[in-house]
Amino acid sequence: MKWKTARLPRSLLFGKLLKPRAHILPIIILSQFACTSLWFAGNAIVDELTLKTGLGPEIIGYVLSSVQLGFIIGTLVFGLFMIADRFSPSRVFMICSVLAALCNFLLLSEVLSKWTLLFARFGTGFFLAGIYPVGMKIAADYYQKVLGKALGYLVGALVLGTAFPYFVSGTSLGSDFTLVIKITSALAIIGGLVLWMFVPNGPFRKPSSKLSLGAGPLLFKLHSFRQAAFGYFGHMWELYAFWAFTPLAIQTYNDISSSELSVALSTGIIIALGGLSCVLGGLISLRNGSRKVAVISLLLSGLFCLLSPLLFVLPTSLFLIGWGFWGMAVTADSPQFSNLVAGSVPPELKGTALTLVNCIGFAVSIFSIQLLSALAETINVTYLFTVLALGPAIGLFGLLGQKQDKA
Repeated sequence: MKWKTARLPRSLLFGKLLKPRAHILPIIILSQFACTSLWFAGNAIVDELTLKTGLGPEIIGYVLSSVQLGFIIGTLVFGLFMIADRFSPSRVFMICSVLAALCNFLLLSEVLSKWTLLFARFGTGFFLAGIYPVGMKIAADYYQKVLGKALGYLVGALVLGTAFPYFVSGTSLGSDFTLVIKITSALAIIGGLVLWMFVPNGPFRKPSSKLSLGAGPLLFKLHSFRQAAFGYFGHMWELYAFWAFTPLAIQTYNDISSSELSVALSTGIIIALGGLSCVLGGLISLRNGSRKVAVISLLLSGLFCLLSPLLFVLPTSLFLIGWGFWGMAVTADSPQFSNLVAGSVPPELKGTALTLVNCIGFAVSIFSIQLLSALAETINVTYLFTVLALGPAIGLFGLLGQKQDKA
């Protein structure tokens, strides 16, 4: 009698009998970096976009807020229909990377109106909803005990991706602003395809078999989820507004001190330092827990918010060091919040939970960005960043009520 060998599911064969292959995390990290380079592509060439559209200083708020709004609507749709939990996350990631890149290409239109600009940025943000939180979902499907560390690398890649357009703009390549768009779009497409080809569904993935439109809101009944989520919302009040207005801070410092700092290159370095702190925070969380890392990061970044006017009177080197340390403090807690959120919900709802929290968090960031845009025209820029201290205060209020950290 011939015995037929039962064919094990790919995820079981890959994850239960073997540890995740060594290439899995590096590919997720590199793909996340490549695709999220689209996020600030418009901001890195904002001067050129100003000339093409005829808009004034308000374009800074428009360019980033439209991406944030697109991301919010995208995460709302993805979360409501449980896309990342019902379908293959790698395939969702790949499709969204291609569509986001196509939207980014619209910025190269010969005639760029205000509405074309907003549509291009909105579309990019919408499809980034299938990249950033879905990338975290993929990592959560492969890593459980060391998820804080894995997410540290992953969010670090996001931060580096955010900084990348500024690096391109700050080099000789930046003399042709279209290269910023072409390079970031090409990277996104390549990153999505590579992840789809080499990262199958993870061993800890538990797909949802049916659509439950009320699953997301019901998560807020979980105490640990609710507390981690509100901590993240406070973090998001500060993060993107800090990134968006760092170029203005550097230009203001140049005007005050008669310095000649490269705005694009300095901004890229400051944002990129946040990627390093995400990795360091992930490593520290292995010993001290995600909650402690998040609390310390919020305390430090909140302190920088309050003391920010003093940074503008420091010598150039100390100004850059101070702003660089702030750039590290403001991002170090981001992956740890994602870890806390993922660990507070059932496995089959991780994707929905991460997407929903991202949705609300980025909605919060729009308010802070628009508030700073309005205040920048009415108050001294050196006092502008003190308003961001509200975010760390809210985040700490949420986290200090957090139950025991299981991360």
